[in-house]
Amino acid sequence: MSGTNWIGLYTLTQREVSRFFSVYRQTVLPGLISSALYIMIFGFTLERRISEINGVPYTLFILPGLIMMNTLTNSSSNSASSMLQMKLLQQLPDILTAPLSSLEICLAYIIGGTVRGVVNGVLVMLVGVLLVDMPIEQPLATIGFIFLVSWTFSSLGLLLGQLADTWDQLAMMQNFFLTPLSFLGGIFYSIHMLPDWAQKISMINPIYYMINGIRYTVLGIYDSPPLNSMIMTIFMTILFTVAAILVMKSGKKIKQ
Repeated sequence: MSGTNWIGLYTLTQREVSRFFSVYRQTVLPGLISSALYIMIFGFTLERRISEINGVPYTLFILPGLIMMNTLTNSSSNSASSMLQMKLLQQLPDILTAPLSSLEICLAYIIGGTVRGVVNGVLVMLVGVLLVDMPIEQPLATIGFIFLVSWTFSSLGLLLGQLADTWDQLAMMQNFFLTPLSFLGGIFYSIHMLPDWAQKISMINPIYYMINGIRYTVLGIYDSPPLNSMIMTIFMTILFTVAAILVMKSGKKIKQ
């Protein structure tokens, strides 16, 4: 990255990170509270009927999925909302006229969303450790996987923010795409509990592989080979990152 405007990149990145930290009551606390409620309602209640899955208590089984759900939701919403807000407030031209390349602008937004995703994912993980004494089989691999997924969905969020023209369009993309895929990715169940046809459908859901991967690094159990989860996650990371950069460079729905 010769000729990179490091000062501009750092400044824009710092602004994105400071933006969500300054309103932590909206960006951090809700994820912690909702995760604690999921643990108490779904975990403690359903564990009476579903004692264990794949050899671990049900409450522990759902925790990696909750970590992943909070990670991808927060990382994608951060970059998506920031980009769309800049467009609607007509502040984006100021960024585009600055001595920053499309790559540098995208990296700043992606890093901001990634930091938020990692912070929320790690905090939910700590909630699981404190509330139900959740074991962490591979701590470094878990943090690394959380980071990778955060980057993936921060890139996706930036792409959605670039393509959306209104808050309704952005909400539709998130509600009809991210949320269903998250809940159908195996957060609260093992895909082996599903009929064969449903298992085959789950195998084309990229979020399933991410939940499967984090479950392996945390609990040491998996429904599919962990290597497949890593390959899928890396592929999605590259795909969304490149797509976001190309859209920014093309100016589609950006330069108005």
